[in-house]
Amino acid sequence: MKNLLLCYITDRRQLRSVSLAAVIRETVRAGVDIVQVREKDLSSRELITLVEEALSATREPGMGGARLVVNDRVDVALAGGADGAHLAAHSMPVQVVRRFVPRAFVIGVSCHSLGEAMAAESGGADYLVLGPVFETPSKLGYGPPLGLEELRNVASRIRIPVLALGGITVDRIRPCLEAGASGIAGIRIFQDCESVQERVRELRTQLLEG
Repeated sequence: MKNLLLCYITDRRQLRSVSLAAVIRETVRAGVDIVQVREKDLSSRELITLVEEALSATREPGMGGARLVVNDRVDVALAGGADGAHLAAHSMPVQVVRRFVPRAFVIGVSCHSLGEAMAAESGGADYLVLGPVFETPSKLGYGPPLGLEELRNVASRIRIPVLALGGITVDRIRPCLEAGASGIAGIRIFQDCESVQERVRELRTQLLEG
C-alpha cells in the first residue's frame, strides 16, 4: 500500500501550556510529512518569525524532513523560506501562484467538492485536502460532512494525493485509506494527545494493518 501522508495543521489557540514552536518540533520529530502553519491572526512579521522557527526544526539533522507550508500567505512563505503554501478556496488560483514561485515550491489546496478538486489538480497543485469528511465543530460552516463515499468519488478521479480532513480519529484512518485517501490532515489529532510520537506511531500502524 502507498505511504500514509500525515499533515499537521497548527492552531496555537487550542494549546494550553506549551508553545506552538515546541509542538511543531515534536510533530516533526515524530515523523509527520507536512506542517501547515495556519495562524491567520498573526501579523506578517510574527508569521515570518514563526515560519523561521519552524523551519529550524524541520531542517535539523535526523528530524525527518517534513515539508513546511504556510496557509494562504504565499508572500510570507516565500519571504520566510518555507517549502510551500496551502491555498484556501478563496485564495489565488493555483495556476496564478505557479507563475511566480520556484518550481520546487509545494502547493496544497483545500477542497470541498469534486469540482474544486479537479480545478486544483489541473491548476498544478501538488496535493489537496478534502473535507470535512466527518462531522467536526470547526467545519460546521461548510455544511454537512462529505462522508466516505464522496471521499472515494474524489480520490478515484484525482491523481495527486488526497488528504482527508474533518473529524479524523485514529479509528477512522483505515476507512479513509480504503476510500482512496493518501493520508489525513488535522489539528486536534496531533495536538490533543499525551504523546505526538505515540500518536504518529498509532496512525502508521493503521496503514500497516490495512
